[in-house]
Amino acid sequence: MLRGSAAAVFGSLVLVAAVTPAARADGGVGAGGCTDQYFCVHVDIPAKPGGGGTKPAPSGGGGGGGGESVPSENCAIRLLEPQPPADSALWEGHEPGNGAVYVNPCHQPGQNGAVTPDIQGAAFWSQNVPAPAVDPAVLAQRAVDSMLLAGPAIVSPRAEGRYTVGVPMWLWVGQSPTTWGPNTASASAGGVTVTATAKVSSIAWSMGDGSTVTCTGPGTPYTPARGMTPSPDCGHLYRSTSAGRPGAKYQGTATATWSIDWAVTGGGQAGQLTEVRQSTFTVAVGEVQVVGQ
Repeated sequence: MLRGSAAAVFGSLVLVAAVTPAARADGGVGAGGCTDQYFCVHVDIPAKPGGGGTKPAPSGGGGGGGGESVPSENCAIRLLEPQPPADSALWEGHEPGNGAVYVNPCHQPGQNGAVTPDIQGAAFWSQNVPAPAVDPAVLAQRAVDSMLLAGPAIVSPRAEGRYTVGVPMWLWVGQSPTTWGPNTASASAGGVTVTATAKVSSIAWSMGDGSTVTCTGPGTPYTPARGMTPSPDCGHLYRSTSAGRPGAKYQGTATATWSIDWAVTGGGQAGQLTEVRQSTFTVAVGEVQVVGQ
C-alpha cells in the first residue's frame, strides 16, 4: 500500500498508478494480486545494464527512455534489476539489502489465448523471495485431474451379445459424472480458486470393420417395440460377419471427447480445455442361417 504523500521513482520508471490492488473493468485485479504488505506501483521496467535482456516490446505509456519492456507471456515474478537507489520510495523505508524490490509483469491472456497488448508492471518490496505467480490454467488442469474422468460406459453393444449382419445395431452409453458429465471440481493456490466443469461433447465409435460413427449424444436405449428400425441418433449396421476376426469378434473402441470450461472464481480469467478418454468393446456378428425348405 502507498504510504506518504508522494512516491519517488527512479531512472526511466514512470508512475502510472499508486493504488493497490488496481481494479479492472472485467472485475479482476490488475496489480498481480498484491496485498497491503507490498508497495505497488505500475512502472516501465528499465533495461538491465549491459543488454542481453528480453526482446523489447512496445510500451503502453508511449514514448520515453528506451527502457526494456517485460515480455507478456506470463506473470513470472523476478528481481527488479537494477535495484532502485536507497532513497527510492519503492523500498518502503527499508534499507537496500533488507529484502529486495521485485516486479510482476502480471499479464492476462485475452481471447483465444492472445496476450494483452499493453505492457504494465507492478514493482514491490518484499522481505523474502515471493512465491511464483499462480497460473489459473494450471489450477484448471489440477481441477480436471481430480474429476477422474473415464472412458464411455458402454451399454450397447453388449460383450455377450450376438448380432446379425444387416440388422441395425443401436449404440448407447451410461451417463454418470465420470463417464458423461457434467462433472465440476475446483482447485486453489495462492489465494486463487479455479472452478472447471466437464461434459462429453462427442463419442467416436470405431466399429472394428473400418467404419467410424460419431455421436454427439449418449445414444438412445433400444426397446423391443422398435423392432428392426435403425437408431434415431447413434447406430451402425454391419455388412459382413466377424467370423474371420480374432476370437470371431470385431474389436472396437469408443473415444469420448470431454469439453471443459473453467473460470477464476469471482470473475477474471477463463478458458477451455479438452480431454480424451477411451473404452474398448467386442462384437460378435453372424449371419441368419436358413435351415431346410
